[in-house]
Amino acid sequence: MNIIETDIEGVLIFEPRLFHDDRGHFYESYRLGNFTDKDPSFNFIQENQSTSKKGVIRGLHFQNPPFAQAKLVRAVSGIIKDVAVDIRKNSKTYGQVVSCILSAENKKQLLVPAGFAHGFSVLSEEATVIYKISSYYNKEAESSIHPFSEDLNIDWEVNAEEAILSGKDKESISFKNFQTQF
Repeated sequence: MNIIETDIEGVLIFEPRLFHDDRGHFYESYRLGNFTDKDPSFNFIQENQSTSKKGVIRGLHFQNPPFAQAKLVRAVSGIIKDVAVDIRKNSKTYGQVVSCILSAENKKQLLVPAGFAHGFSVLSEEATVIYKISSYYNKEAESSIHPFSEDLNIDWEVNAEEAILSGKDKESISFKNFQTQF
């Protein structure tokens, strides 16, 4: 597996090696050692799946400490733009954004460490996303930042007027008014 470092330390892109033959292809989508080599504390404990239609933006979501979650995200059908925002107040990259196109075709995965807000937009007619998480969901610890916060200036490749957001995401706080707990 090829591990690609991004502009923000800890956010990694995993690009699998595909093995093709006349039946199709095979690839190893997850190996714990790839993560524990980078950080011995990694341990994904749950896997979630969502399907969304074109124009949906989910995020920017995160869990506050002590329930913070790392996520390993991939699209198993369709195409998404996956986004991570550094919300660690003492980080030299606080407020910076990393994004990556994830698709069923490219089979890339984005590792979003704890201390980041995460979201994605659906660029294809429909996309199914699977993501592993490092700790269980806690309702009281959930939080979100508005995906169209002007100070983040994220290009979701979806017009704000046409974006489909949940009620919760529409009501979420802008990044400039956000007070991090990380």
